[in-house]
Amino acid sequence: MPFENPLFHTVYGRNLIKGLVETVNPPYLIVTMPELWNKFKDEFNKKDVAYVHFAESLDIEELENLVKKIPPVSSVIGIGGGRAMDAAKFVSWRKNLPLFQMPTSTSVNAAFTHRTAVRIKNVVRYIGWAVPQVIYVDYDIIKSAPPHYNRAGVGDVFCIHTAHYDWKLATERGKERIWPWDDELATEAKKVLQSVRSNAKEIGKVSDIGIKTLMEAHRWTGAIYHNSGWNPRPIEGCEHFFFYTLEYLTKKAYVHGEIVCIGIIFMSLLQNNDAEGIYKSIKEANVRIKPEDIGEKWNMIEKALKMTKKYSEENGLFYTTINEREITDEIIKKGKELIYS
Repeated sequence: MPFENPLFHTVYGRNLIKGLVETVNPPYLIVTMPELWNKFKDEFNKKDVAYVHFAESLDIEELENLVKKIPPVSSVIGIGGGRAMDAAKFVSWRKNLPLFQMPTSTSVNAAFTHRTAVRIKNVVRYIGWAVPQVIYVDYDIIKSAPPHYNRAGVGDVFCIHTAHYDWKLATERGKERIWPWDDELATEAKKVLQSVRSNAKEIGKVSDIGIKTLMEAHRWTGAIYHNSGWNPRPIEGCEHFFFYTLEYLTKKAYVHGEIVCIGIIFMSLLQNNDAEGIYKSIKEANVRIKPEDIGEKWNMIEKALKMTKKYSEENGLFYTTINEREITDEIIKKGKELIYS
């Protein structure tokens, strides 16, 4: 198979943090979040931990400052969600250090991507190169996270639904010259999408089957960006551009997949691309998509939707449906009806 995943050695099991502590060469940097460090710090020998960094931001200047201030270390350990995984990758890349990742939820595919999603002047840019020695997926640690974090991870897989429409459209319009439509790659991506849609209810339950299904999908989607020649087309489209726009407008940190799922619903309507079907899968996974449930107001969702075209064009993002079709009040009305149905 030309698009199989030769990278990202991944281990599934329980009580994996014990093995992690016995494996990683000290002294090491731990990149995590305050609440997680309070939970796991007693698992580590204090003398082996050279520095603990709480990944509150992915701003490029803050990450560069982190690289400068950390003491000498032999390894980097990331424990947490997307920000912790990305910040750990950045340090591993800049300091050329072995990296070990332990995601604490299935919310994003950041543990399985080579580059860091830094923010440069509030715009997302993917830079760097880091491949973990191993990624530890501990079922019990994953299940201890708030369930909505784990369910949100379907956003980075369900986006294949809208991304492929954008990819084919751009190719047909002659707007995609670097990564034209590829039937074989698209077919592989659709298999990954279907595996998650078929197990959406298990993902909603945060069962062992659901966790492994979603993490294996992340393992594929994360690696394929590089393995297909830095091609984002199979896994990203205007649904992500909506997320970038909302983040730019509000300067807030969101649970990535929840906003992406909202984007998938609206962009599916814009594409006339089985919006009800993909909405059903999102609901089966029990993803939070009502603005009030994710700490946002409806008027900001509307504002971001109507600004997505402008944001995408001003920032030179690749061609998608949003470049040639308008997010009308009718589309917003239909999307709102689905979200609140």
